[in-house]
Formats: sequence, C-alpha cells, structure tokens
Amino acid sequence: MTDITDQIAASKVPLVRQMQMADIGASLRAGFRDFRRKPMMGLFFSHVYVVGGWLLYVFFFVTDQIWWAIPITVGFPLLGPFLAVGLYDVSRRLEAGQTDWRRNDILGVIWRQRLRQLPSMAWVIIVYFLFWSFFAHMLFALFLGPSALTNVTSSYAYLLQREGVMMVLVGSGFGAVFALVLFCLTVVSLPLLLDKELDFVTAMLTSVAVVRRNPGVMLAWGLTIAGLTFLGMVPGLLGLFVVLPVLGHATWHIYRRALVPQD
Repeated sequence: MTDITDQIAASKVPLVRQMQMADIGASLRAGFRDFRRKPMMGLFFSHVYVVGGWLLYVFFFVTDQIWWAIPITVGFPLLGPFLAVGLYDVSRRLEAGQTDWRRNDILGVIWRQRLRQLPSMAWVIIVYFLFWSFFAHMLFALFLGPSALTNVTSSYAYLLQREGVMMVLVGSGFGAVFALVLFCLTVVSLPLLLDKELDFVTAMLTSVAVVRRNPGVMLAWGLTIAGLTFLGMVPGLLGLFVVLPVLGHATWHIYRRALVPQD
C-alpha cells in the first residue's frame, strides 16, 4: 500500500506541521474570539443541532423508546464536524478580514459546496453514525435480550443490573473506538475541503496524517472536544449553544495550525 505521506505529496496538499499542546489553547481562544465577534452566526448553527437533539429525545419519549437516548447521546456528537461547516466559513472570512456579510452569504457558500466534495464526506459521517446506532441496538439486544424490552420504557433499573452495567461499559468502549476512528478521518478534512479543491479521500488521508504526526496533541484535542461537548449536553443540551460554536471556530484554527499553508 502506498504510504500516506507519498499520496499527500503527490496531490499537492499542504505539508503537516509539528504541533504543540499550546496550539489547543490558542485555537480555543481564537474560536471564542470568533464567536464573540459573530455570536448570532454561531447561535444560528448551534440551534439546528440543539433543536434536532430535542426533537429526537421527544420522539423517543413519545414512542416509548427512551432507552435509545443512551446510544444517541454517545453517537450524536459524531455529526458535529459536518454541522460546523458554516462556522468554518465564518472563521475563514474573519481571518481574511471580512466582516461585512450576512447569514445568507454563509448559507450560499454551504449551498455551493453541494457541487464539490463535502457531500461525499457528509455521507461518510452519516453512514458512520447510522452504523453506530445499529451497533448500539445490537449490543442492547445481546446483553439484555428481548425480555428486557418490556421494562426499559418504565424504569432505568435495568442499567443497575449486571447485564446493564456490562452493556454500558462495552458500549462506551466501542463508542470510544468509533469516535476515535471518525475523529482521525475528520479532524481537519472538512475545513480542508471547504478551503481547498481536493477529493474527500485525499482530505481524509491528510487528516489521518495530521494525527500520525501529532498523536499526543490530537488525542488531547479529541478529549477536549468530547469533554466540552458532553459537558454542554448535560443541562438539556443548552450548553451546546455556546460550546458548539466555540469548538467549530476552534476547529478551523486547529486546521490552520496543523497544515503548512500553500502559496
């Protein structure tokens, strides 16, 4: 198999930089600064994510399938990188010194992306999320069996049983692996596709190369994303109104610090 770095060099993708832990803090500060400069843009995109989450939980409650809240809560953040594309463009414009634009200008850029490689990357993320949901359902059936389904909708006591605890532990372990793989594929690929004319496979390979070059920094960045996201989800998803825009903008700045810009 051709080495990843050879493929990247052949496709003229910016070279991968050696990053430092300080880049995470600097990117978060820059992300928060972008959010403060254009707060309504951040709130506009984050409300789509939050309201979508509310509707899902209401649907599960009404249909007596509230047990799905556990795998969905774990898997829902997997969609975050795609939903943050608009925030990447906001940060890109602010970085270029552009401040006089409207929300429709950002939506227009996202709409035009349908003719490029972002839709293909979006399908990768969506299929990945659906596969995780199916896998979580399979784990539930494997550990608790059909007999547990009659009690799940009326009580969470099943989670305190031996099988329930094992299901949560195993599911969390597999969920972490799923999230890690997707993180490696998307950590810089989506902002890269927005910024450059590349195919989505090359973008994913570049993202993996960034993780391979900076495993410690990228692991810390992934844990930061996970920690802040789940912290924002605790109070009824309300914290995501701030957490998601800041992380979305910060991801753009991580991308800028991870790759050497082309002339």
